[in-house]
Amino acid sequence: MAPSGKSETMQDAQSWEDLYRSREQVFSGEPNGVLVTEVEGLAPGQALDVGCGEGADARWLAARGWQVTALDISRTALERAAAANAGIAWVCSDLAAIPLPARAFDLVNVQYFPLRKDERLLRKLLDAVAPGGTFLFASHDPRELSPEHAGYCQPDDIARALGDEWTVLVNESRPRVAPAPPGTAHTRDTVLRARRTS
Repeated sequence: MAPSGKSETMQDAQSWEDLYRSREQVFSGEPNGVLVTEVEGLAPGQALDVGCGEGADARWLAARGWQVTALDISRTALERAAAANAGIAWVCSDLAAIPLPARAFDLVNVQYFPLRKDERLLRKLLDAVAPGGTFLFASHDPRELSPEHAGYCQPDDIARALGDEWTVLVNESRPRVAPAPPGTAHTRDTVLRARRTS
């Protein structure tokens, strides 16, 4: 797995800023279906929402009693998200640049976040999950992605990186429960849900 460089991080930040500034709202404002399906029955605790965008997942979690830290690289996205602040800690940073507390979160939620195949980034996220906590990752089915997405993690990549202290509860491809974003043709999600047992 190759590390991400500083110039690449800056380019990513600018491309996301350009996307959010190009329209008044990028996403639907509804929580991701995978999150709702997989987290509905979990007892609320501390949650980290990675790549939170305009904040729909973070707000959904907060409304159900979770104490949420929501992270995104785009200041524009976070300004929109924080306009309806629900006691959420909104953090503007690149994942590679921010330290995360170890074993601190009962849920680490990673929905359609372009997580590069970088062992350090993945280990940082996994290490942030508390014992008994959940790591939830969703992506588009790789069969519906173009070849340039090969450098990003899919659930199988993450499952292979988990050690004996993890139990994989879900690792599958499934039909989307909501229409794909405008301009895309995604029909299936890949989903990993794992629980840290120790």
